[in-house]
Amino acid sequence: MNKPILVVLAAGMGSRYGGLKQMDPVDPAGDTLLDFSVFDAKRAGFGKVVFIIKHAIEAEFKEMIGSRIEPHIDVEYVFQENDLLPEGYSVPEDRVKPFGTGHAVLCAAPVVDAPFAVINADDYYGPKAFRELYRYLTTHEDDDKYRFVMIGFHIENTITENGHVARGVCQVDKDNNLTDITERTRIEKKGDGAAFTLDEGKTWEAIPDRTPVSMNCWGFTPGFMKEIEDRFPAFLDKNLKTNPLKCEYFLPGVVSQLLEENKAVVKVLESEEKWYGVTYKEDKATVMEAIASMKERGLYPENLWR
Repeated sequence: MNKPILVVLAAGMGSRYGGLKQMDPVDPAGDTLLDFSVFDAKRAGFGKVVFIIKHAIEAEFKEMIGSRIEPHIDVEYVFQENDLLPEGYSVPEDRVKPFGTGHAVLCAAPVVDAPFAVINADDYYGPKAFRELYRYLTTHEDDDKYRFVMIGFHIENTITENGHVARGVCQVDKDNNLTDITERTRIEKKGDGAAFTLDEGKTWEAIPDRTPVSMNCWGFTPGFMKEIEDRFPAFLDKNLKTNPLKCEYFLPGVVSQLLEENKAVVKVLESEEKWYGVTYKEDKATVMEAIASMKERGLYPENLWR
């Protein structure tokens, strides 16, 4: 079996952040959160990283990120553009918004020939997450069902003081297998905990502490690519009619369909680690402080790639 591949969702344009957060350094050495994820993945045993980006940021991304990482691990670039649609489909007039994380991963299909992990470029997951992903992907294969894995973070460890976040809220059974995942697009810190709203903040529903949530930290067998491809036309048929400018083909949505059809088992490996991310500019100071502390404790070298 080929070594597992790390697939990185790095095509975002950072509208809430106000810039390309996947390329914004979080320490004096110039390392980004993306550098830490790739460093942790390489250290865990991953053999290749695939960056999903846009042509608009290609030159800058390769100069700032690729030039540092390419000497240390095999790197490939693929591009998520809205016109990469199945034959017979076209981009709705005035559509700017990307078609979502499921579409992004589908764009990487031509260069993924092994079990693979999927992460966000602008989230910090910690070394343990990549060790667990590698261990699972190298010890499990599909049988009568797909055998996937997800690193679940506790909700209270994934919220910011500076605004709202979107999370996939998970339900698991007694064996820690995923039974349901519901995308909540507006979760905020409320007191010492977290809550979500479905009506623009008029009412809020609390999410209990230690509820596992998805931070787009997944492990898949190669067969998942075919499922994404096969299901995309049906998604477009339904959603281009009702929400042509903003519909998104979410990765967790495909996973949910496979669970409903009893075609997959998703093991949820819960992480006690605190998530760090830069959803908002105001988050950066907290992230930099955390990274500095980790380097002081010897978890990372002063300069990751030197």
